[in-house]
Amino acid sequence: MTELTAPDDYGVLTEPATLTLQRLLPGSIERVWAYLTESELRRQWLAAGTMTLETGAPFELVWRNDELSDTPGQRPAGFPEEQRMPCHITELDPPRKLAFTWQGSGDVSFELAARGDQVLLTVVHRRLPDRSTLTMVGAGWHMHLDLLVASLKGEAKAPFWEGWARLRQVYEQRLPA
Repeated sequence: MTELTAPDDYGVLTEPATLTLQRLLPGSIERVWAYLTESELRRQWLAAGTMTLETGAPFELVWRNDELSDTPGQRPAGFPEEQRMPCHITELDPPRKLAFTWQGSGDVSFELAARGDQVLLTVVHRRLPDRSTLTMVGAGWHMHLDLLVASLKGEAKAPFWEGWARLRQVYEQRLPA
């Protein structure tokens, strides 16, 4: 995966049904890898779920977005308090690449590359089925990555649901119809 020409916090369409996001993160690749693969660290910014780090291994992601920040905000109608998703690892190259299935909308890959004392994280979500899913997923990844940055820096986390709702409107405007 090549770097975007002008990476910023917003995801971009790199193919018609593929959203790519990049973040420059503090710390070593090994530290960031741990936040991607270890359930207790991953649940601080995305979802819990124990992974066996083997290609083909099944695992389950368990979201509790209300618990991601001290003040999560009002959960939008239609979103459960807890959501579970079965996945399986499709590609693994520790500590540089992790890819897995994403039920209902393709697959997700995380690539890590050292940049001095920082790490470039590239998230690619492929085969998003429609524009509504694309804007929801764009806002979700954006907000979850903001929480990852805060977790890695030891900073306070912004309220999840308020941020997601604001970002969904932004992605509605930024992404082509």
